[in-house]
Amino acid sequence: MKAVFMGLGYIGLPTAAVVASKGIKVIGVDVNQEVVDTINKGEIHIVEPDLDIVVKKVVENGFLKATTHPEEADAFFIVVPTPFKQNKRADISYIISATNMVIPFLKEGDLFVIESTSPVMTTEKITELIFMERPELKDKIYIAYCPERVLPGNVLYELENNDRVIGGVNEISSEKASEFYKQFVKGTLHKTNARTAEMCKLTENSSRDAQIAFANELSMICDKADINVWELINLANKHPRVNILQPGCGVGGHCIAVDPWFIVSEFPEQAQMIKRVRETNDYKADWCANKVLEVSQNFTIANNREPVVACMGLAFKPNIDDLRESPAKYITSRIISEVRADVLVVEPNVEKHHSFNLTNYQKAYQEADIVVWLVNHKEFLQMPITENKLELDFCGVRK
Repeated sequence: MKAVFMGLGYIGLPTAAVVASKGIKVIGVDVNQEVVDTINKGEIHIVEPDLDIVVKKVVENGFLKATTHPEEADAFFIVVPTPFKQNKRADISYIISATNMVIPFLKEGDLFVIESTSPVMTTEKITELIFMERPELKDKIYIAYCPERVLPGNVLYELENNDRVIGGVNEISSEKASEFYKQFVKGTLHKTNARTAEMCKLTENSSRDAQIAFANELSMICDKADINVWELINLANKHPRVNILQPGCGVGGHCIAVDPWFIVSEFPEQAQMIKRVRETNDYKADWCANKVLEVSQNFTIANNREPVVACMGLAFKPNIDDLRESPAKYITSRIISEVRADVLVVEPNVEKHHSFNLTNYQKAYQEADIVVWLVNHKEFLQMPITENKLELDFCGVRK
């Protein structure tokens, strides 16, 4: 058995490494030569607990090799990003590009699986693309959609233990895909059709988005009413059938902040609540930035000087280095451009950034007049409170 993984990012690399750890020969493909070189040295380019150990082992044992071009194999997996365009419609160009790279290497009996989050009917469109280029393969290869559903920071465990939804373009494709996933997934494999599997992934993240939007909206109401939202949620959750999530400065990441738009763009008349939820969570980031602007202006008036503002965290969630669609990054950019202040930017999980000059979190806290907690990284939770600081806690560091 030999498998090709197209894309070696936050999902592609861990999945390829886990599959390789089961004794399957894996070829990992990425367009970034630096990523390829890093992996072939047995090292990793992302932050994910224990992934470096697994990658080092499978590379040294010859089960994982990275390259910039695919080659012949028995199974092909598309694990590339699917961002949205300016009009909030899904951009599946990476999926199409990766598929076009694979098409020349497909042969009878091969398995082709899309894992990238995709709008409904994407798998059917890609199937048409494959058979248009290779008509002789029609009904002779197996095509399926199997979305990932892992949590950054716990990916290795969840890749093996979470249930998976597997949607083939036909029943035999669902079965063949399930046979592959059984080799490394301990969770239950739920077989369905491709269209349902695509919608399932979007539904899961839209549901989470709605729950977070309730908490974020509640936090803004509590700010207006001078109520401690953290205490309120803790008390409300004492009810046996209530489980309110924790608010933050918005919603980020490549899934929850993006996927609901795939439903809205395809079903605009029906997806009224899903759209409103997205708008609420996007607005929370602007609300946070406006609060910092207000506090900074008041500080300048009261002290006759501009403040030093520390923006604590850039990642979209705690204890990772993933900045994709991060509201913290957006808020920080707004503060830098709109607040008349010396702004210190902190992200303990990133060594350097092309847009921000990063400062050590302890140094930034000491020098700041206004501390803006954007991500509750574990480092921040240990920091003592200094009385002469103005602290804006948007993520529960001080709750």
